[in-house]
Formats: sequence, C-alpha cells, structure tokens
Amino acid sequence: MTSTAEERQRHIVRTARTTGAVDVNTLATQLGVAKETVRRDLRALEDHGLVRRTHGGAYPVESAGFETTLAFRATSHVPEKRRVAAAAAELLGDAETVFVDEGFTPQLIAEALPRDRPLTVVTASLPVAGALAEAENTSVLLLGGRVRPGTLATVDHWTTKMLAGFVLDLAYIGANGISREHGLTTPDPAVSEVKAQAIRASRRTVFAGVHTKFGAVSFCRFAEIGALEAIVTSTLLPSSEAHRYSLLGPQVLRV
Repeated sequence: MTSTAEERQRHIVRTARTTGAVDVNTLATQLGVAKETVRRDLRALEDHGLVRRTHGGAYPVESAGFETTLAFRATSHVPEKRRVAAAAAELLGDAETVFVDEGFTPQLIAEALPRDRPLTVVTASLPVAGALAEAENTSVLLLGGRVRPGTLATVDHWTTKMLAGFVLDLAYIGANGISREHGLTTPDPAVSEVKAQAIRASRRTVFAGVHTKFGAVSFCRFAEIGALEAIVTSTLLPSSEAHRYSLLGPQVLRV
C-alpha cells in the first residue's frame, strides 16, 4: 500500500494513536510489506520515542503532540488499574488530607479510599470531585482553573496558587511516563506545574500506574524517582525492573 518508510511509519503512528495499539501481522498485511519491515519501522519509531514495542506489536507513547483522553484510559488495562488503585489506597496510613491527581487510575484510588473516617481530598480532577462529592466523611476541595477538555482537570496559575496554600499529608500522583533516567513526565507543561506543586505541598507522595508507563518518557518532567515514598504497579512490571526503581529510594509494590 505505502511505499516509503516515512509513509509507513506515519500510518503506523496514526493507527496506534487511534486504536491504542498495533499488531505486526496486521500492519504487514495492511501495508503490503514483510513483517521484518514492520518490525524495523517499529524499532525506528521506538528510537524516536513515538511508540513502545511489545511482543508482536507496539502502543503509542504520549507526547507533547499526542495524549490519550480520560475516556480512552477508562477502557485500557482496567483490571490492572483496579488492582493498582486498591493497593495504593491501602497506603493511606493515618493521612487526613490527601491530594488525588487527574487521570483514570487516581480516580479509581479516590473511589477506593475509606469512607469510615474523616478525610479531606484536594483534587484538580472534576471526575474525582464528582465521585467523592457525596462520600460519607469526605470533604472535597476542587482546585479552580482552566478545565482541560481531554482529562477534565483544572490547570494554570489559579490551580497552582490554590495548591501552594496547602500542607497535605499525602499526594497520589499519576504520570504519562516514569523512567529511572528522566523521572516522572507528562506531555503538557500546565499539567506538569500542577503535579509538581502537589508534590511540593505534600509530606508523602505515592505514584500509582500500570506497567506500560515504565520506561516511557513524555515532554515535561515534574519529579524525580527519589521524591516518591512508594511506587504501586502490577506484577506485569518485571521484579528486576522494580528492584532498579527501588534502589532510587521508593518502596515498589507489585500487585
């Protein structure tokens, strides 16, 4: 179908971003080329930080020019996200004031928080605020600001200024990518500012995310691995890799 490597690779990235993943066999058929050609294209795209290769395919990396929506995230790796969220909620300890980040996994953490004791939840996420608004014993503080359409979360100086006025016990943070070299990253500078401010405002920080986040690098760095008390992910992250992260400071839980 497509002749040049550049055209093929553009098609691969577009397909990955539309569907969430691509498969070597299907791409070879669609493009009318050998599987090895597709694998070579995927290697090139991975080198450019556009996709992450998996066994038999690849999925898109979120970047300054591409970010999945909350609606899309609510359909991918859901059982894994639920396990991770439940384990993260158990790290609450005696925290009474908690920041819950934007994103689908943090939303699941919010829903898993205990309802049997007083808790104040600060969030920039409209869905998190909505999920907890009527929860027993939970007081919700929604940060004001400009609402980003894809994630339904507030950003910009109003949001960070409000956050700067708090001292919080714990922050549950998400990210588009986490790597040992580049720390926690996200595509949008405005989102990065909110996350960085939440970490500064909190005594403890817990990162929760599925295995596909690891090794991925996005545009804006907002924290180093050493800033985290704990990382919660699933057993799909190899234990050897989890150990490498733990050497940088945080406790790493695989569930």
